[in-house]
Amino acid sequence: MEYHVKEFTELTTKEFLEIVKLRIAVFVVEQHCPYQEVDEADEVAWHTWLQEGADIVGYTRIIDKGDIVTFGRVIVNPKYRGEKLGNKLLAETLKVVEDKYPNRPIVIGAQAHLTDFYGAFGFEAISDVYLEDDIPHIHMRRN
Repeated sequence: MEYHVKEFTELTTKEFLEIVKLRIAVFVVEQHCPYQEVDEADEVAWHTWLQEGADIVGYTRIIDKGDIVTFGRVIVNPKYRGEKLGNKLLAETLKVVEDKYPNRPIVIGAQAHLTDFYGAFGFEAISDVYLEDDIPHIHMRRN
């Protein structure tokens, strides 16, 4: 399994197509959440993914927000769920953040049911639960 890290301008058309197909399949179709899934943040983000053969196994995007760094669109391909690959994906993503943005706090908008998952990586809740696209979320921070 390979881990890739690319800026938007480095992505091939095929890579971006496969990333977007997976993101839409899960965040829009599976989660029944119609929203503008592809946005301007894609142009400034670092795109990271685990790949096995032709399959994108998991994906995140990292965004520099100045004083903080954030990441999102954290996804594990439904075909690969149950194999603890979310842990591998997040560990790799955090290595990239630490390498590219050392000593910067990381703030994320996590789906509320994943609080314990992110907590295992040192994230702490810093907000009440709020709705984003009708899905409960919570802001979390890691220093």
